[in-house]
Amino acid sequence: MMVAHDVGVFIFSSTAAIFGEPQYVPIDEAHPKAPINPYGRSKWMVEQILEDFDTAYGLKAVALRYFNAAGADPEGRLGERHDPETHLIPLVLRAASGRREHITVFGADYDTPDGTCVRDYIHVNDLCEVHLRALERLLAGGGSDRFNLGNGRGFSVQEVIDAAERVTGRKVPVVRGERRAGDPARLVADSKHARSALGWEPRYADLDTIIAHAWEWERRIAGL
Repeated sequence: MMVAHDVGVFIFSSTAAIFGEPQYVPIDEAHPKAPINPYGRSKWMVEQILEDFDTAYGLKAVALRYFNAAGADPEGRLGERHDPETHLIPLVLRAASGRREHITVFGADYDTPDGTCVRDYIHVNDLCEVHLRALERLLAGGGSDRFNLGNGRGFSVQEVIDAAERVTGRKVPVVRGERRAGDPARLVADSKHARSALGWEPRYADLDTIIAHAWEWERRIAGL
């Protein structure tokens, strides 16, 4: 339908899940694609379809591969409100606010500094900015491209919990659980391509800032 109505540019929300178990970190755009779940496979399928449509019809597309979107609008207007919630930071903050009994840490024996999984958290406002820059690039005549989006630094589950306690001034109840199948020890983005091609730089790369914005949203929802 886009081709039929002469809509020539497309921004696609992709994911780090297209890479599957990382062969190296940080993960750049050239990393092998080997998704291990339907979510990652479906995203990788669409990326390949978009490449075909560029070749066949000239439809220009940018795929933005999010790592872990986090945080909330700094002005408190929008934030994460999933049902059920599955993301680590809001779950940790729900435990801090009392809306959840505890947070379960799945595995503490990974090959990481503190034994818990390491992930790359990128503030949602930084994602918004890179969307705009990617669209502007396409509208200016730029070609199709793919970008891995993260801060380029990983934080462990334990570091997230520690930061949440530091920011909120509250204790986060923790229960230790077994490892979950398919959880890599480290997922960290190499975002050099986005920084170079789009002139983009994350503004909210500090973990405490990401959590502070999410905490203000949680306080609003919890009525604190």
